[in-house]
Amino acid sequence: MRSQGSLGGGNDLQSVIAECFSAMGLSVEASATMTSVIIIAAAAVLCLLANLITKKVLLRLVKRIVKHNKYTWDDKLYKHKVFHRLAHCVTPLIISFFADCFPDYEVWIRRIISAYLTVVILFVIDSLLNAADEIYSTFDISRMRPIKGILQVLRIISIVIGLIVIVSCLTGQNPLILIGSLGALSAVLLLVFQSSILGFVAGIQLTSNDMVRIGDWIQMPKYDADGIVTELTLTTVKVRNFDNSITTIPAQAMVNDSFRNWRTMTASGVRRIARSISIDISSICFCTGEMLDYFSKIEYLKDYISDKQKEIDEYNRERNIDVSIPVNGRRMTNIGTFRFYVENYLANHPGIRRDMKLVVRQLSPTSEGLPLEICAFANTSDGKEYEKIQSDIFDHLFAVLPQFGLRAFQKPSGYDITLVNKNGASG
Repeated sequence: MRSQGSLGGGNDLQSVIAECFSAMGLSVEASATMTSVIIIAAAAVLCLLANLITKKVLLRLVKRIVKHNKYTWDDKLYKHKVFHRLAHCVTPLIISFFADCFPDYEVWIRRIISAYLTVVILFVIDSLLNAADEIYSTFDISRMRPIKGILQVLRIISIVIGLIVIVSCLTGQNPLILIGSLGALSAVLLLVFQSSILGFVAGIQLTSNDMVRIGDWIQMPKYDADGIVTELTLTTVKVRNFDNSITTIPAQAMVNDSFRNWRTMTASGVRRIARSISIDISSICFCTGEMLDYFSKIEYLKDYISDKQKEIDEYNRERNIDVSIPVNGRRMTNIGTFRFYVENYLANHPGIRRDMKLVVRQLSPTSEGLPLEICAFANTSDGKEYEKIQSDIFDHLFAVLPQFGLRAFQKPSGYDITLVNKNGASG
């Protein structure tokens, strides 16, 4: 039975058409058949015309309005076809006007129309969420607080509610009864969506604790990730590596495992240099008079040599130390002089920040020599410039090592063995 609130326009039209056929002398059955055919044809023609008017006139008008105003958010709505999908509501509304012309099928017609409109609304919501994500991404806060994960949750919720409404429309049941019946399936749903739920919680932890943002440079060796974060979703984090490959990391893994985030380094505009040179211990010795004379001509060592030598001479003289024996008293060494040279060289290097920590120190000797470690900060966080500064520094240091009578430690290679054999044979 048709409800009191339903439209009666279709039924009135049916009566008028049937009376016309009756006046032409047709039987009741023939009149009813012809009336149904004409109403179906009229509904089809109206649907076709409405569809053409909507797509060829209204959507073009909307496009013109969107493109010629000062706002940008409506461009995103048009791009993601929000208005196009709303246009699909016209056809079922026209069909619903003629539904009461077919009382035997009216209930099913209205149920199918309601289900169809629900599907259209789901597509509209999906377009709105996509547009909202793109609009939000134009703000700076989107890098710190991405909402893609939240939008995905809203999309899942809308789909679940939409499916319940569709089933309710087709079966004629109260949707609240269907929602109540889902309680018995909650354990199954939790098992099926376990990864999504855990990923969602992990995604909230990542963003709420500000552990990672879009645009951060992160390193996670376990997943071979070393690059820029490009996307934060409900369950995954996408990283574009420096070779342009994409690594997808589960959000839960980033909460449970450790990873390195270079954000603060990038924000500070500096990057640390921490590298050592292994010195061959057998090349370390006390400085001779000839060596000191030579070192005093080096720009970065002039003042150091004279001041240090005065300090050492005064120390030995006050204690009446016999300096004719090298092990007595204090003496300058080539490794110590080289260490001061490196400090002074770095302090005057244009690529090094002078207001930050600068240390040149010896580490514990190993079977591969004496490591001389350099800790300093390059005045750039750009990877290319940083590598250039670091390479220039160590190019120079390796080149000047022989000037101090020092050698860099290097394990014997095939060339070294061949050279030794050749020299032995020639000897």
